[in-house]
Amino acid sequence: MGAMAGFLEVRVETPAAAARAAAAGADRLLAVRAHEFGDGCPLPDDVAAIRQVTTVNLRVLLRLRDGYSTGGGELARLRGLIWSYLAAGADGFCFGFLNGLGQVDAEVCKALAADGDWPWTFDRAVDAAFDPSAAWAALPGLPRLDSVLTAGSARGLRHGLDKVLGLARDPKLAPLITAAGGLAPEDVPWLVRAGVRRFHIGDGGEPGESDDDRLRTWRRLIDGETARAASPPRNA
Repeated sequence: MGAMAGFLEVRVETPAAAARAAAAGADRLLAVRAHEFGDGCPLPDDVAAIRQVTTVNLRVLLRLRDGYSTGGGELARLRGLIWSYLAAGADGFCFGFLNGLGQVDAEVCKALAADGDWPWTFDRAVDAAFDPSAAWAALPGLPRLDSVLTAGSARGLRHGLDKVLGLARDPKLAPLITAAGGLAPEDVPWLVRAGVRRFHIGDGGEPGESDDDRLRTWRRLIDGETARAASPPRNA
């Protein structure tokens, strides 16, 4: 990610969506599958099909049920899925788990991260933690973690924008933040000025007349605001 460009991650479910996002300039894709509880693990064949249409960096969501807890049997299943996804062409993963006290479940996260040397994203479980500040303090110690999806609130960026802006003031946390969860175009300038450079959107529902236009609009907006923030102020 260059100094004059932002970082755009796009959630995708299908090869067509992945190809569209790649053509619009996405830096990374997050492969998911819609389940009755919301976004969850895709099929390994889905990941392989997405990989066939693009070389863009590809992460896969690891979630088997509603919420952010998991049990011993599910952990074994997730570890098996990791190897299947890697064989299908995944470059990394997105997951995040909380224990029964609503704290970051570092034990589970480390157990999953032990299966390889790939990078990963902590998902929006951080926004659902009982003590979000304590949860954020625990994240930098997790192995190979390089990104955190966050809206600052479990209810989305509409309610958590100020929290994200505050987190971005911490030099240890700012490089991890990927703004997500109902990102609106008017949020981007504020986030960029605070130091956020990574943004996550869905493959639909953004401004524009078509899917291609929507994604390219986001790409231009993020890069334009990032370049503006990087430019030295003009003399009066």
